[in-house]
Amino acid sequence: MQARKDWTASVIWWHVYPLGFLDAERHAVSTVQHRLPRLLNWLDYVIDLGANGLLLAPIFASSSHGYDTLDHYRIDPRLGDQADFDALVASCRERGIRICLDGVFNHLGRNHHLVRRAIAAGPGTPEGDWIKWSPEGYPWNFEGHPQLVELDLSNPVVAEYVGDVMIHWLDRGADAWRLDAAYAAGAPAWRPIIDRVRAAHPEAWILGEVIHGPFAEFVAEAGLDSITQYELWHLTWTALKDRNFFALDWALKNHRELMRSFRPQTFLSNHDVTRIASQLDDPRDVRLAATLLLLLPGVPSIYAGDEQGFTGTKEEHSYGDDSVRPPFPDTPEGLLPFGAELHDHYREMIGIRRRNPWLADAEVTTSAVANTSITIHLASGEHRLELRLNTSEEPVDGVPPHSFQLS
Repeated sequence: MQARKDWTASVIWWHVYPLGFLDAERHAVSTVQHRLPRLLNWLDYVIDLGANGLLLAPIFASSSHGYDTLDHYRIDPRLGDQADFDALVASCRERGIRICLDGVFNHLGRNHHLVRRAIAAGPGTPEGDWIKWSPEGYPWNFEGHPQLVELDLSNPVVAEYVGDVMIHWLDRGADAWRLDAAYAAGAPAWRPIIDRVRAAHPEAWILGEVIHGPFAEFVAEAGLDSITQYELWHLTWTALKDRNFFALDWALKNHRELMRSFRPQTFLSNHDVTRIASQLDDPRDVRLAATLLLLLPGVPSIYAGDEQGFTGTKEEHSYGDDSVRPPFPDTPEGLLPFGAELHDHYREMIGIRRRNPWLADAEVTTSAVANTSITIHLASGEHRLELRLNTSEEPVDGVPPHSFQLS
């Protein structure tokens, strides 16, 4: 088993999509808009919730949604500038909040100077070899998006460039990286990059976005610390929505095996998927989902607003992400009161996790599995916690309908 980062055993991320959160323009601007300082208004809210990590979606200069990067060394002018980032780092440090940046390195925006240079030079040239090409000689688009051109991370000069960017921002105060679309380049392409970054910053946590398995093999081959646990995410809401805890049981068996080699990143929502409160038909089951997220082993992240019961459905059109990436008020005082009860539940579950830090690496087993009920056993050494869930309309062994019990 690879060495674990000790600090990730206690980190709980609050995941923010800054361009949406701060109500930035849809497209690039030339004049700097100092929106990033408004995030400072939310740092005490993060601490009050019980979280201690800020997982940021892209903050670097881009053409539109942040994943079409124009400059990895510049804060997006819609958000602010380097001084604003430095102030955010300083304020997070004062509160013990870790920062994870979103590294969009698999592809660049078509207007990035490296892409323009590569296209002008063509395939088979030193400049052209920075990007991938189709068999017909066209720039390779990421998953069919013409504005996203894939870099060739297997090219040593590209790998050096990516490593330089990662080290630069770790030097500036970041603690971790999320590697967007890490699955696309494949594990071998990441290994030399991560080895170089790890040599410069051994305590940095590096998370890869990997959607399909085999997860453990990808982590080992790439040298990652963690991956996005999409399997557990999918089968958590599926089990609650479809009244099928056999699906969750299957996912937990796989999760237990992954935990033997690394701590996966666990989540209920993120900037790319329908929010959990919109995914589930019964609002009572949202509390059950939060309970699972915060008591199961791994590295949990809370997508900003989930703890307030925010809704939002991912749709397949040009602006289909808008409802899951909404603007937030300037301060937490601007939140509507309707989410207070769920917020309190999140705080309660995080409190249990804080008082039982062994849960981060707990062994998971199950018993009494049925369509609408399950008992989950969490153990580490002499520590034990039993979680019983019921999604039926009738009590099950003393557990009320759509509720849970801990013992």
